Amino acid sequence: MAGIPMVVDIWSDVMCPWCLVGYRAFMLGVEQAGDDVDVTVRWMPFELNPDLPPEGRDQARHLATVYNRSEDEIEAMRAQLAAKAAEVGFDMAWHGDGEAPRATMWNTFDAHKLLRWALSVASPAVQTRLKEAMFAAHFQQRANMADREVLLALVEQVGLDRAEAAEALDDEALAMAVRHEEQRGRDSGISAVPTFVINHKYGMQGAQEPEQFAKALLQIASMEAAA
Repeated sequence: MAGIPMVVDIWSDVMCPWCLVGYRAFMLGVEQAGDDVDVTVRWMPFELNPDLPPEGRDQARHLATVYNRSEDEIEAMRAQLAAKAAEVGFDMAWHGDGEAPRATMWNTFDAHKLLRWALSVASPAVQTRLKEAMFAAHFQQRANMADREVLLALVEQVGLDRAEAAEALDDEALAMAVRHEEQRGRDSGISAVPTFVINHKYGMQGAQEPEQFAKALLQIASMEAAA
């Protein structure tokens, strides 16, 4: 018997490390739920810092301002985050050659445009591969996620057409569609990420443990089967 179909819209920003951890934990939960669920993931746009300038902002200074924390407290936060990421199979360490550049927060609107484009021209699975590539580029390679060429290289990496992606970045209709989705999220009460919306009616928020995700998915499957 096939699992209960579930379309899971994940509202997320590639700048958000807890979105990465939460997604990884969610997919582990999907594995634990087993054949009772048939999950399709789609990525929805949420900009944590839509007003960031093109040159970005130093991450440590940004976090210190946002959370009103000292440098030592920021380092403790990073260590805690790295440990949680390791638990779900992601290494937050610098993966490049030489000394790691300083971590930077970037404007992600173009990244969201390409994610929406990937969903429309390919599939949810390809969109997810692009999102995963963006996570790796940001957290492991310290890439400039506001840079057009960086984003187009990631598009090529997952097998999509670079020239078509470049056209998409210049498409005002696509930009308007992303703005519409962002507003739809706000209108739905989504104010923090990651937020998981299952079959357009069940919501879960935050980087929960895989076991919690699995339990929720099985409960939802039971309710959907009875409906």
